[in-house]
Amino acid sequence: MIARLRGHSEYGVAAFLLAVGVLVLVDTARISTDFTQRGPVGPKAVPAVVGVLLIVVAVLLAVDVMRGGRGEAEEGEDVDLSHPSDWRTIALLAGAFLANVALIDRAGWPISGAVLFWGGTYALGSRRFVRDALIALALSFGTYLLFARGLGIGLPAGLLEGVL
Repeated sequence: MIARLRGHSEYGVAAFLLAVGVLVLVDTARISTDFTQRGPVGPKAVPAVVGVLLIVVAVLLAVDVMRGGRGEAEEGEDVDLSHPSDWRTIALLAGAFLANVALIDRAGWPISGAVLFWGGTYALGSRRFVRDALIALALSFGTYLLFARGLGIGLPAGLLEGVL
């Protein structure tokens, strides 16, 4: 059995998609509908469709692999498969995300988002520190205002509570 699965990592992807689809459907079943609905479609509709589609894609992928289908390695012109992964860049990006997670509740989205955006540009090779910091601040404050003020979605203001 193990020898038959060798070289078919797509089964792992199919199992992952199946697990995520089941998880989405289980969580969808737990959504409370104890409130007055404003339209014909309730809060369970979209997650239920997404969960079912994930399961369908998982089954179709598994069937395709059983029939001999295989994913091909990337052969794009900008990809050199002979070079190893750039772990420094991956670590810097992960550090930017972790800094965002650590700062978002204390400092708020405008500051933690700026750290995330600036850290991402630095990790990906930009060395224009001042320009990148200004753009990161504009993006984080812009997204804060768009979500918090424009869409009414609460993002933490953190240190800038009362100012924004």
